[in-house]
Parts: sequence; structure tokens; C-alpha cells
Amino acid sequence: MRKADLVSKISEETGVNKVDVLVSLESFFKEVKDALESGENVYIRGFGSFVVKKRAKKLGRNIKKNEVIEIPAHYIPAFKPSKVFSEQVKLLKVDDEE
Repeated sequence: MRKADLVSKISEETGVNKVDVLVSLESFFKEVKDALESGENVYIRGFGSFVVKKRAKKLGRNIKKNEVIEIPAHYIPAFKPSKVFSEQVKLLKVDDEE
């Protein structure tokens, strides 16, 4: 599902026009990004948490030059689904053909 599909679906379910839904969604994304940039986590009950995780420094390899490089410690955004959300996804049917 893309953002446009999400906007259409929310618009259909709520009766709010697509432009207003898009503005609200973009505003939500901006606030989550701003909170994470300032080091603050975002918790949404029943959905999950947007958190900042620290990655430790490690050694990597430049394949083209065949040399070892040091990848410095850095922060990354992450999403941790809530227990309720995880349980709902676990109930999905799994295809045995995979």
C-alpha cells in the first residue's frame, strides 16, 4: 500500500476529503520525524512506538578496494509494534508454499 492508497482509504472511511487527509498525514509524518530528530520517542497505544536506536561502531569492507573500513557509531529510526498489533499480525494465515 502506498501513501496515495492510504489517503484514499482513509478518505473513503471517514468522509473527509483527500486533500485534508493528505495534509493531516503529512503533518503526522513531520511531527514524528521532528520528535525523533530531537531524541524523543513517539508512543502510540495499540499501534507501536517510533524510537531512535544507536548502532555501535563496527568494521565493514569496501568490496571494490578490498579494504577494511570503520563504520562509526550512528543513530537510526526504528518502529516497534505494540503487543496488540503484533498479535493481530500473527493471526494472519501463512501460505505453506513459501
